Amino acid sequence: MSGPVVAGVDGSERSLAAAGWAAREALDRAVPLLLLHASPPLPPRISPVPGADAWEHVGEQMIRQTATDLAGRHPGLEVTGEHVAAPADEALLTAARTAGLMVVGTRGWGGFDGLAVGSVALRVATAADCPVVTVPERRAGEAPGVAEAAGAGEAGGAGEAGEVGVADETGEEAGEEAGEVVAALDAHGRVAETADFAFRAALAREARLRVVHAWALPAAAPSAWMIGVLEEDRAMWEDQEGQAVSDALRPWRTRYPQVDVLPDIVLLNPAQALVRSSARALLLVVGRRTAERVAERHLGPVAHAVLHHARCPVAVVPHPPR
Repeated sequence: MSGPVVAGVDGSERSLAAAGWAAREALDRAVPLLLLHASPPLPPRISPVPGADAWEHVGEQMIRQTATDLAGRHPGLEVTGEHVAAPADEALLTAARTAGLMVVGTRGWGGFDGLAVGSVALRVATAADCPVVTVPERRAGEAPGVAEAAGAGEAGGAGEAGEVGVADETGEEAGEEAGEVVAALDAHGRVAETADFAFRAALAREARLRVVHAWALPAAAPSAWMIGVLEEDRAMWEDQEGQAVSDALRPWRTRYPQVDVLPDIVLLNPAQALVRSSARALLLVVGRRTAERVAERHLGPVAHAVLHHARCPVAVVPHPPR
């Protein structure tokens, strides 16, 4: 929590929305905000030295303008910008080593229509040492504030003459009134890092915390000889899952008594349950198993599906396997 909030910015509307979300989060945490722009250097045979210098100058100018806009929007927020001549994913992963939180748009300038999550956002969410929040694009016809969540609507896109602009917060405030923080919880696995992040997020937003625990019937249950006892046993299994969730949440309910917690125990595919809950969420929090070597880190199927289909910002919180 003590490290800076880092936002990856490339000048696209999605990245500026992520920068606005990150500014609000940094202010809430009382930590600095670092805006990071990265692009690999152009090969000399493609661009002469003046062209390469101009390429770098554009990134630095965009970062300065964005930092100025956000600092004016959030008095008291310490904002700095940095341009790095390196591939974006490598630069962001390096910054994540000392960051308290990394924030990126789901896509930058690259990709194509219909692509939900770009390669940089996916790689950073998979391999970063710190929690990563991906901020999605608002869907057509969708009111601002809920899908973008707290702070995402603060940064606008390019204005006249290509200037970076910051939009108003009307939609953000309207979304916060109706939203909640949603956390994915496997009560039979490790919950500490995910639960702590989710409770802190709900407390900061003065929002209700919905804890989703999706469970499945035992593998033998759908077989023909079990059909006659499914209804009889289902209540017992639900009670067992409910008790497991209650036990897992007890330390955090004690630590954060101000947070209103709603356990949501559903017999449903976990990814489906979470995507459904994201429709009116300010933030969706999921866990990710980490590993010592970056090459061995990967997203589980639930986190992968949520990143591609959730309708709100998604926080991916790394944690040890057990």
